[in-house]
Amino acid sequence: MPDTSSFIYFDHNATTPIDPRVLEYMYPYFSEQFGNAASITYPLGLNAKNAVDKARKHIANLINCLDQEITFTSGATESMNTAIKGIFWRYQTKGQHFLSLPSEHSAVMDTLEWVKSQGAEVTFLKIDSDGLIDLEDLKNNIRTDTVAVIAMLANNETGVIQPIQQIAEIVHKNNSLLICDATQAVSKTKVDVQDLGIDVLALSAHKMYGPKGVGALYLRRRGPRVSIAPLIHGGGHERGHRSGTLNVPGIIGLGKAAELAPSFINSYQNEVLPIRQFIEAELTQNKIATINAQNASRLANTINAELIDIRAETVIKKVQNRIGISTGSACSASDPKPSHVLLAMGRSEQQAQRTIRISLGVGNTIKEAKVLINLLKEIQ
Repeated sequence: MPDTSSFIYFDHNATTPIDPRVLEYMYPYFSEQFGNAASITYPLGLNAKNAVDKARKHIANLINCLDQEITFTSGATESMNTAIKGIFWRYQTKGQHFLSLPSEHSAVMDTLEWVKSQGAEVTFLKIDSDGLIDLEDLKNNIRTDTVAVIAMLANNETGVIQPIQQIAEIVHKNNSLLICDATQAVSKTKVDVQDLGIDVLALSAHKMYGPKGVGALYLRRRGPRVSIAPLIHGGGHERGHRSGTLNVPGIIGLGKAAELAPSFINSYQNEVLPIRQFIEAELTQNKIATINAQNASRLANTINAELIDIRAETVIKKVQNRIGISTGSACSASDPKPSHVLLAMGRSEQQAQRTIRISLGVGNTIKEAKVLINLLKEIQ
């Protein structure tokens, strides 16, 4: 196993390290507290159920919803699949039309391609050079048979935050649903489903200092009530939304991460944002790169930088043993095609191939940022 003790990690939008407090909290549920949360006729199973209920409450408190509105899944990809397919199947009498943005995560893009193959109609709205939705285009394209509008809260490649409240107003005037992938936003910024008007939301533990392989799906129960057809049958777990034995240790970890999230949000604003600002200033002043969506509302940790006269792949290979950065989404890292997000923002293929993503996390330092800048200067 290679030594990573001096490795600098700047790819937190791909995954975050598990917080030691989360890991410690999970540990008993791998060993002495190994009960099945559905086996509540004896203490071992009841203890597991109570721990799951507590985790559900922490997540509900974090996004300001009811405990019963949270369904546990294997992660945000499953959550988005469940939401889009489940709504497509359930709302056939309303219609089969979906609206979305061309900058969505592949979990959305690929799922929309699938529902299209099943008879759905999908319209992608315009975004500007910063990746922001054109609200007039939304108004012009939403229809009486539009079942749902799908809009990511914060983009995983650029960090750009969409005007979700304004989108929700338009969507709800049409009696449609707003589905929101909030995976990158939760724990980096405040996410309140009531204030934002979100009807369906996906999140994942490993983006918020929790374990991999567990996530949650929020489904509004009233005003409007969201109904879905389940993807997975067998046992009726999670109020029939997602059958299968619950991943108790993972859920416990997600719940603990949700409990800690307010402190993470403070750290992103007070400690991480100044590092992002330092890196961006150094990149531009030293003519290393230009910053995409620099003046848009963005997550405190995310830098999408177009390098000057050098391909991103070249830079990443030169620094990969010392610093972890990426060209974009981890889910498409093995795909040589340029970022669909940047192309949708009007960038050329050449520009997209020169672009790197630097995503900071809690615990990163200015000292580490200086190492990155010095390495990039050497490569120029």
